[in-house]
This record gives sequence, structure tokens and C-alpha cells, in this order.
Amino acid sequence: MTPTPKDLGFSMPPEWAHHLATWFSYPHKQDSWPDMDMELVWSAMTEMIRFLCPHEEVHLNVLDDDMEQDIRERIKKSGIVRDHVPNIYYHHFPTNDAWCRDHGPMFVLRQREGTVEKAIVDWGYNAWGGKYPPFDLDDMIPTKIAAVRNLPVFYPNIIMEGGSIDVNGKGCLLTTTSCLLNPNRNPQLNQAQIEQYLKDYLGVTKILWLGEGIVGDDTDGHIDDIARFVNPTTIVMALEDDPNDENYAPLKDNYEMLKTMTDQDGQPFNIVTIPMPPPVIRDEQRLPASYANFYIANNVVLVPTFRHANDIRAIEILQRLFPTRRVQGVDCYDVIWGLGAIHCLSHEEPSLDALKNV
Repeated sequence: MTPTPKDLGFSMPPEWAHHLATWFSYPHKQDSWPDMDMELVWSAMTEMIRFLCPHEEVHLNVLDDDMEQDIRERIKKSGIVRDHVPNIYYHHFPTNDAWCRDHGPMFVLRQREGTVEKAIVDWGYNAWGGKYPPFDLDDMIPTKIAAVRNLPVFYPNIIMEGGSIDVNGKGCLLTTTSCLLNPNRNPQLNQAQIEQYLKDYLGVTKILWLGEGIVGDDTDGHIDDIARFVNPTTIVMALEDDPNDENYAPLKDNYEMLKTMTDQDGQPFNIVTIPMPPPVIRDEQRLPASYANFYIANNVVLVPTFRHANDIRAIEILQRLFPTRRVQGVDCYDVIWGLGAIHCLSHEEPSLDALKNV
């Protein structure tokens, strides 16, 4: 049998570990933002890039040279400091859609003979259970990134999306039954078998299962809209204040489950609750707006905002949890019409220093 990443000593570092880069698949699919001016989406993307590129490389998967030139012009007009522009890289890796969190590579690291080595896990990708074909180009992205980074690739040959899992870097992985056990992903596998894949390919030791996701989430309940590790012992949990809101019950149920769970050492978690924004509705459709869809980068944490007073509450809560990073809101009121926000669009690449101080 081929050895797994776990056999070889690899594991997935947490998002707050030091990054080499952030990867995006630049948005271009109008059908993901029906009847919306794409300039509104691109403007939010430029903001994300502006806040990230002083602190780490930003890599953009683009369709072709025309798209690259358009983005370069947008960047030039955006006020991004000229000294930081060389931190932005372009790859002519065509995609079907923009959701790099889910179709991008999962990076794993190992310490070996005094050096740190990096590899990529390339899970299968089927656009959340085949909802949005075609997805063949997206499915190829991890292996293309591995080639340009000259990294080895592991192929589990099952479906898995980055937004469906979160790790604490010490052995725990958070996920949901509503997504990972959905028959539109891996109907041939039971819960124990899926757990074994996560342990074998991401080097984790304990799987924590929450239940249902938030209303409007077309991914069948990704964890990155519900609960997120912010350090090895602390989880930020989204809670709805209004008992009449349809997110109230599923989020409360998840919170009650989380309170009974323990970490890899049998210790209870420190759970910090974060509010939900009020319903964001467009064309009579409830959208999956959540402050839990934040992205942790070097020196900065980007938080989606939705033009409501709760934006400030969410930023203040996260700022207390990340005292050494600037917590920065990015307006995602238009972006969320695509049914995702900052974390859904981004994917971290750890640096070789990522195993230090996690």
C-alpha cells in the first residue's frame, strides 16, 4: 500500500500559522452572481488583496492574459502601495468558478532531519455534490499549484472541500455531518471511513462533528460559516440572537454540542460566541451571511461585513482574540450574493516556518 501523509509524518497546520501566500481563483463566472455588476465583486477582491499583499504573497488563478491585464489595471488604480505590487503573482490556471477554499489545495507539512517539507493533498472536487457543473477545471487546480510550487501530491480519491473542515494544529478537526455525510459527496463511505481519510491525509487524531449549517448555504453546511478555531484551545461559534430567526435553532444546537466536546487531550474548549448579521436577502433568497467566514493571515484577519451594527461587534470580538493582528472588515454585502464570502474565496499556503509557535 502507498504510504499516507500521516504515515510519512505530514499534518495540516492551522490557518493562523505563518503563511507564505494566499491563493485566490479570480471571480469571472457571471452565473455565480446573477444580474450583478461584477465590478462590485472585483472591488471587494481588490480590497482583500490590498490588505494581504503587505504581509504575504498573493497568488491569483486567472483565465488568460486578458484577465491578468484587467486585474493589473484594477490593482494600479486601487491605491495598493507600489512596493507591495511585486507580492502579487498571476497564474494562467483557468477555473470554472471562484471558490478557491473548496477547490484549492490543502497543504501539509512535516519536520524531517531538521528541515520542514511541504506537500499538497488533492481531494476530489464535485462542486458541492454536482450542483454546478462543469467543475473539471476547478478539480485540476491543486495539482497545477503543486507543479508550479514543485511539491509532491497525495490523492485520497474522495470528495472533500476546504470549507468543510477546520483544524487546531494539535490533532483536532471540526466538521459537520450535514456536509461530510451527505450522500452527494461520498455515498460509498460511512462516518468511520471518512474519519479515517481525514486522519490519514491531514494528520489529525480527533474529529469533532457538528450538525446542520446555516440557511442559504448551498454547500450543505460548511463549518466555515458556523464555528472556527482561532487558537488550539479556542473556538469562535456563530450564534443567532433572535429566537424567531431560522438560524437560531441549528446554531444553538451546534453550540450545545460543542460545549460537550473536548480537545485531543480531553480538555474542554474555550468557546467564544460571535453574533450573526441580520438576514441578507436578495431576490427573496436568504443568503449565507456569517461573520464566521473570516480569514486569518499574517498580521491581519479579514472579516466579512454586511452593513449592519453587528459588523462592529464581530470585529471587536475577533480583535480581542487576535491582539497581534489587525482585524479588518471587508464589505461583502454584494459578494455574498455568490453564496460565499472571504474565507470561501481564499486559501492559505503555509510557509516552512508554520510549524513554529502554533
